[in-house]
Amino acid sequence: MQHLGTLAVMAPHTLLLAAPRGFCAGVDRAVLIVEKALEAYGAPVHVRHEIVHNKHVVETLRRKGAVFVEDESEVPEGAVIVFSAHGSPPEAFENSKRLGHTLIDATCPLVTKVHHEARRYARDGMQIVMIGHDGHQEVVGTMGQSPDDIRLVETPDDVDELVLDEHRDVTYITQTTLSMDETADVVDRLNARFPALRQPKSDDICYATQNRQDAVKQLAPRSDLVLVVGSQTSSNSKRLVEVSKDRSVPAYLIDEASEIDEAWLEGVGTVGLTSGASAPEVLVEEVIDWFRDRGVETVDTVMVVDEDVEFSMPSNLARKLAGSTT
Repeated sequence: MQHLGTLAVMAPHTLLLAAPRGFCAGVDRAVLIVEKALEAYGAPVHVRHEIVHNKHVVETLRRKGAVFVEDESEVPEGAVIVFSAHGSPPEAFENSKRLGHTLIDATCPLVTKVHHEARRYARDGMQIVMIGHDGHQEVVGTMGQSPDDIRLVETPDDVDELVLDEHRDVTYITQTTLSMDETADVVDRLNARFPALRQPKSDDICYATQNRQDAVKQLAPRSDLVLVVGSQTSSNSKRLVEVSKDRSVPAYLIDEASEIDEAWLEGVGTVGLTSGASAPEVLVEEVIDWFRDRGVETVDTVMVVDEDVEFSMPSNLARKLAGSTT
């Protein structure tokens, strides 16, 4: 039993871990790219935008010699620059090349796939509706692929406000970090308003986003409280909190164990624990230790799917690393 002021709080007896959780293949690759670029070129290595949306990851890389900037124009001519996992508009690449940067592209391959689709649809003369969050770095990068042809919607009501050319075909693309649940209502409204809507050939939803939300859907009903390890800048982490709350289970987003409020644990027997796609596992382990220090003995895993996705290094970085070891 712990004492919180005059309130006695019993420690939970069980901790349930969501699987999968944490780093997706795209984030794992992006973080490794920055680390390997520092190894190959030495510090500093500049990074356009936060490499991933996690405070701990960014600070750890900054201590190793990464310099984070919001725009490539802030980077000295001839310097090494890594473009973040979220993707960037074409003009950013062009500016960087004009400045003579050694450019390493850490864009998630799943985001790159959507970029290719957007450009292909535009070449085919189609009008493109993008489902996503206004201002999100991925949305900025994707809409930049063909800004004259892409219109952004966030909600079904936004679909009603669209002004499109009735003589051109319409299709849609999505922000990869939205789940099928999040886009379903908007897609339904698009289909209702545009009966000839061209459906994307393949699913643009990131496997990791869907898997992590599916895991919380199974975790939440077995928990009295759900904790999500992730940063406030991470939209997929915040959505995991919402998924739990949608099932009437209280949930909190924390960056690390020190942010846990013991008052949350009053009357809680089982805590569910997961993490966003940009949160490193070491932070989850610290939360597990926090609970074990308070007497929690049972730590079980709720397995939904076993992920085995891997992405390769950018070719120019791979060549540089190979040359440095010969």
